[in-house]
Amino acid sequence: MRRDARNAHAPRAPAAASGRALVLASTVAPLSAGAGIAAQQPTRYVERVDVARIIVDARVLDDRGSPVTGLTADDFKVSIDGKPARVETATWVGGPTADVDGAPPESTPRDAGAPADPGRLIVFVFQKDFEGSRLVGLMRMLLKSRGVLDTLTPDDRVAILSFDFHLKIWSDFTNDRERLDRILAHDLLLEQPPAVLASPWPSLIDRLDPDSGRRTYGIERALELIGQALQPLPGSKSLVLIGYGFGRLGPSGVVMENNYGAARQALVDSRTSVFSLDVTDADYHSLEAGLQLVSGQTGGFYSKTNVFPDRALRQLAGALAGYYVLFVERPEARRTVHDIKTELTRRKGNVLATTSVSEREPN
Repeated sequence: MRRDARNAHAPRAPAAASGRALVLASTVAPLSAGAGIAAQQPTRYVERVDVARIIVDARVLDDRGSPVTGLTADDFKVSIDGKPARVETATWVGGPTADVDGAPPESTPRDAGAPADPGRLIVFVFQKDFEGSRLVGLMRMLLKSRGVLDTLTPDDRVAILSFDFHLKIWSDFTNDRERLDRILAHDLLLEQPPAVLASPWPSLIDRLDPDSGRRTYGIERALELIGQALQPLPGSKSLVLIGYGFGRLGPSGVVMENNYGAARQALVDSRTSVFSLDVTDADYHSLEAGLQLVSGQTGGFYSKTNVFPDRALRQLAGALAGYYVLFVERPEARRTVHDIKTELTRRKGNVLATTSVSEREPN
């Protein structure tokens, strides 16, 4: 029996404003040369109804962790603040699908309405800790995560960061697989991060410089900074958090601290889903609650890696393969943040979608 480590430490939506607007349309006849009298037509009022829309990014996986493609708007059911909301369109945005075991990528059809983008944007964040129950799992996942690189296309970009006592940046977004592989295989455990220059667009460290990382002492604050840096970049982003968790165990359970709410909001606003892979060698530990919470609230998933790491990586490859952009009518409500629930109606699958959406203008 394993020990219990309880004390372990897309496309832009059409611009629209909600509500009804009365548009005044009047015409004035030209002056009569003979009489000098202006003839004015009666004022006409035309009622126009503008409906605000909300973007919801949804990933759908089957029981094997493979992406479910070919879905339409009718396959989704979305409720906003507990009320049904009409799904206008569902657009698949995805790249090739592949197993992390090395199977060659298969071409995945791309919807003609999908936005032009630089490919998938993936941020790896490794929580470093040399405590025994964490170090072995971290080393295992550093090596196995190299297989994810084989599923990427030349258009995809990966950034690598780590967090121990503060946030460290190892690489800005890049498709240089040799460099990424070297970081995962050797540098991240045995070296100090080099001076990192900003990549050409898209860039993460344009808005997250190394000096800011060195002044960041909590993983929650690190996630907030990453979310803020990702906000200007288009489409849905993926953050792969490989670590042991966060939060504080109190009398009533695990308590989120260090302004976790700001981190969650920054990730939601930037359309960033967090996929948490737990490296702790334990069947249960208290800090896993933080990983579960941030993944569930941002449209990602949580998975343990101490028993079946390859299963977790197959699920990760499926989730990274693509997502649906849902344009959803927003019911009239005076709220800036809305609770969201996304389900399937006619197909089977596990839907990964954010549990809240902000009224902020999408990127």
